[in-house]
Amino acid sequence: MHDRYAATWYETLRFRQKVLRTQPDGSPAPEQVWLEHMRVPGALRIDMAADYNGNAVLYAGDSTYVLRSGQIARRAKGGNILLVLGFDLYRQPVAQTLERLQAEGIDLTVMHAATWQGRSAYVIGAPPGDSTRAQFWVDAERLVFVRLIQPAGQALSETRFDEYRPLAGGWISPLVVFRRDGREIQREVYYDIEANPVLPEGLLDPARWHEVRPR
Repeated sequence: MHDRYAATWYETLRFRQKVLRTQPDGSPAPEQVWLEHMRVPGALRIDMAADYNGNAVLYAGDSTYVLRSGQIARRAKGGNILLVLGFDLYRQPVAQTLERLQAEGIDLTVMHAATWQGRSAYVIGAPPGDSTRAQFWVDAERLVFVRLIQPAGQALSETRFDEYRPLAGGWISPLVVFRRDGREIQREVYYDIEANPVLPEGLLDPARWHEVRPR
């Protein structure tokens, strides 16, 4: 995956997304729109509105920062595994990716071939027929991440990257679906997608990001 795209994958990304949540009773929650900026590898900023409103999350390296009303409210260790699988691994050293995946409890010594949505796929982390171990799925032809399964307490979480299309020497999945125990709980629909935009200085810098508004 890394070798296929390391020289071509986009370095920055900007998009808005519709956030469609399903409540426990099955009814839809009010639709939200978020604004996202990314630098590959290593940083993703999510502003919880169509534009700046002072509330955001920043994933930078192995840390997560939460901004509330324009101020840093919390910092925690731990990054975003979907950022790694969907984007970072194409541009960062392979050893760094392997270390991160092992920390997520994925057994990289176990692999098998399967079919996903009518396409050939590789499954890393579980033997055939095992849908409960931590594992990720890769489209065998395109070599892009399409599915992640992880135990989540007593539940089982699943994330799908769907409807891939080419983008600036790489790919983008404009539909991301989150499921828990087989039930959809959230989907994200990307639009206004721009590859390789020039990002404002400090936008993704943990020391400065709360001072910089996206534009």
